[in-house]
Amino acid sequence: MDLEAFAAVARTFLDSTRQPRSSEASDWGVGPDRIGIMEEFGAQEEQAFVAQACDWQREKFDAGFGWITGPPEFGGRGLGLPHDLAFAELEAEYDVPDGTPMIVGLGMVAPTILQHGQDPLRAELLPQLYRGDRVACQLFSEPGAGSDLAAVSTRSRRDADHWIVNGQKVWTSWAYSADVGLLLTRSDPDAAKHAGMTMFVVDMRAPGVEARPLRQMTGGAGFCEVFFDDVVIPDTHRIGEVHGGWAAAITTLSNERAALSAKGSALPVARLAAAVREFGPTDDRLERLGRLARDERVRELTSQRALEMLRAGDAPGPALSAGKILLTRGHREASRLVQSLLADRLAVDDGAWGTFAWGEYVLGVPGTRIAGGTDEIQRNIIAERVLGLPREPR
Repeated sequence: MDLEAFAAVARTFLDSTRQPRSSEASDWGVGPDRIGIMEEFGAQEEQAFVAQACDWQREKFDAGFGWITGPPEFGGRGLGLPHDLAFAELEAEYDVPDGTPMIVGLGMVAPTILQHGQDPLRAELLPQLYRGDRVACQLFSEPGAGSDLAAVSTRSRRDADHWIVNGQKVWTSWAYSADVGLLLTRSDPDAAKHAGMTMFVVDMRAPGVEARPLRQMTGGAGFCEVFFDDVVIPDTHRIGEVHGGWAAAITTLSNERAALSAKGSALPVARLAAAVREFGPTDDRLERLGRLARDERVRELTSQRALEMLRAGDAPGPALSAGKILLTRGHREASRLVQSLLADRLAVDDGAWGTFAWGEYVLGVPGTRIAGGTDEIQRNIIAERVLGLPREPR
């Protein structure tokens, strides 16, 4: 289908199912004043939020817009990147449920399964993920292995045609609501760190799997720690080769940076501008606001270029790392500007609109330096791959 005809069909579908999105108010005192880095839920609220995202994903999939670039044999439409981007641009014009709960499953887990999974698993699971029938999480980080992913210690032991897994993961988004998880394990403790790992898809409802929400200083509990106690996983759910989990992990990490860049956690420039107007547009504050707006636009363009390269089958290289650093730097500077504007009004809830509400954002900013790969890792990638500096000692 040519792009113009596709866009017309997509527009008809969206017109028949959704209302146009109203412009977001940026005036001070208008609308809800909550502002944070990510959604913060209790367990029941999270499940309701996830259900809304799944319902919309299912509606899109049944209409042919759930996996536009995917292989038809696995439920995809088989169209090109321009079609995918065209639908995303159109969808942004409409009032649709927040798709954040689908980012991990569709942006990180599913591409890894497509590239490294066994055919029966791909045929079973990929249509379920892209239709919103199942939600996925990513089980990589551990209490003793965050940035050093190759140091994972969750053990997997082969027993005939299945594996036994024991260990713990942490900082897992959507684990409480997930149906399946992409699990990186240590399968050969005697091998070199990168050579002794195996990856699996694990049933999050299987006996021995327990997800416990973690309360953060923002007040939310959007992450979980997950425990595995003699969890049985069939070998058909292995992703990649035995002891070849590092290659699959690299695929996931590349897609993670692309997915985070695509969805992004955009800087609240409009809300900041409203706050500056409310509390005094001094030359210093206007200059800082201008720099933030400029850097946010650079980040958007950098991330868009990297995402288009990845979707076209090319390696995006360090552009994703540059976008990630720009994002975390922008959040840090935005947080500093807010603190200079509001001072102690951030700490005391006196009922005023748009003051104490910023506290959640400020408390969430430090986490952006860790999520999706730490700033230090991103700088190493740029230093080694762009500047040609010596590799960091391993």
